[in-house]
Amino acid sequence: MFTGIITDVATILRATPTPAGREFVVRSVYDGLSDGESIACDGVCLTLRESAAGSFTVAAVVTTLERTTLGAWTEGRRINTERAMSLGDRLGGHMVAGHVDTVARVTSVATKGDALLVDLSIGAEWMPLMVPHGSIAVNGVSLTVNELIDGGVQISLIDYTLRHTMLGDLRAGDRVNIEADLVGKFVQQLAAPHLPSAVHRLPSSV
Repeated sequence: MFTGIITDVATILRATPTPAGREFVVRSVYDGLSDGESIACDGVCLTLRESAAGSFTVAAVVTTLERTTLGAWTEGRRINTERAMSLGDRLGGHMVAGHVDTVARVTSVATKGDALLVDLSIGAEWMPLMVPHGSIAVNGVSLTVNELIDGGVQISLIDYTLRHTMLGDLRAGDRVNIEADLVGKFVQQLAAPHLPSAVHRLPSSV
């Protein structure tokens, strides 16, 4: 489980195809890592294979590559990372599982005052879980839905987020990993059998 509060902007040192998918060696400031622990990389929960001074290695299977942006990662790409939370940690963001629901496309980026407004096109099946001023994770960053727009949502990035994550580099046409609010997904799934047939089961997440 994660909080969506990014603790390091890491860099892909090597991206290597494997029979099962791809392996990534990532330069990072983390120390004291343990093999098998979970690390969220741009919002995708990956299992640590091994670590060395200043780097760690993770892998993604084909299904993960198909359902997230990881399939396009190349050497030199910078990514948002977060280690799994410990019991007793402050929940500074919101509950983030690291299971990406869908990939959204950036349709517009504009500055307004001291904020950067980013419009995201999201599949219609996920819009029922998008709530004005509700929680959303974008490339692993815990954010608030600024407003609902035609075909998607708008997020507002403050200066702190721009300085401590890679979201400030977003441009129209970029693809981002989206995780809808975990509580909302549970509520919808539990309520679905008791609602009109127009309410469907949620698609699979990674």
